[in-house]
Amino acid sequence: MSDAKRGLMQPITPHLWFDKEAKEAAEFYCSIFPDSKITSTTALHDTPSGDCDLVSFLVCGHPFMAISAGPLFNFNPSISFIVNFDPSREMNAREKIDEVWSKLSEGGISLMALDKYPFSERYGWIQDKYGVSWQLILTNPDGEPRPTIVPSLMFVGNNCGKAEEAREFYLSVFRNAKPGTLFRYGPDLEPDKEGTVMFTDFMLENTWFAAMDSAQEHKFQFNEAISLLVECQTQEEIDYYWEKLSALSKAEQCGWLKDKYGVSWQISPAALDEMMTKGTPEQRDRVTKAFLKMKKFNIAELQRAFLGN
Repeated sequence: MSDAKRGLMQPITPHLWFDKEAKEAAEFYCSIFPDSKITSTTALHDTPSGDCDLVSFLVCGHPFMAISAGPLFNFNPSISFIVNFDPSREMNAREKIDEVWSKLSEGGISLMALDKYPFSERYGWIQDKYGVSWQLILTNPDGEPRPTIVPSLMFVGNNCGKAEEAREFYLSVFRNAKPGTLFRYGPDLEPDKEGTVMFTDFMLENTWFAAMDSAQEHKFQFNEAISLLVECQTQEEIDYYWEKLSALSKAEQCGWLKDKYGVSWQISPAALDEMMTKGTPEQRDRVTKAFLKMKKFNIAELQRAFLGN
């Protein structure tokens, strides 16, 4: 598929699955982080989870989505969000990191204390009261600039040692992509194996991601609580990403798939977002009924449902 045919891709959007707290959590994050706001709220009716709130919002200018769809999945640190506090962009970056840490700590759990580390003057890893994990870091302003929010994938258990392979796989799938930094574990850092990935980052469709291996004992893996939504302009794009990414047929449902590492993706048409945010309640209900029957989304069928044909 040529780049010309593919058109312009939107940034890849992290999608958070809550039991009932999607609106509340989005408002909480928007109250903590600058350049953050709720952009739309939609109600989905008669889904397998009942009535669901779907919320789109920005955190530090980075798009997020959240849904209240029942207690099916629990957040864990396999996908977290790095927040870069860059002194070259913010005069009071050090004060800001402490302030955000304090707010996220309310009802949360510290995974790595906010402190000085070899890689940063100020860094901490926190799981907030909803279970979502954030890595706050005072960034070295001498490095190549990165966006404020960077989703980070941690490869643990059977996936440990596959971070570099996964990075190369994702770089091969997405056409607008480029590698960033890559740091490996050295000797004498057991249980982490020398040569595996301590930290790497890479850009996919104007969205920066980070990845790392961890041989520590973690009792979690990637799950559907956090998925990555790819918005497509054409059916050709949907078909392309579905074929490249889907590795588990039984996980395919309503535009969702799992890749070979267990990461959940949503391959969704841009037209669907338009239908759900601008359609009448009746149109949204018809479209919802139509997509609940699908595995891979079919744009033409969704449009027929929207129009009542």
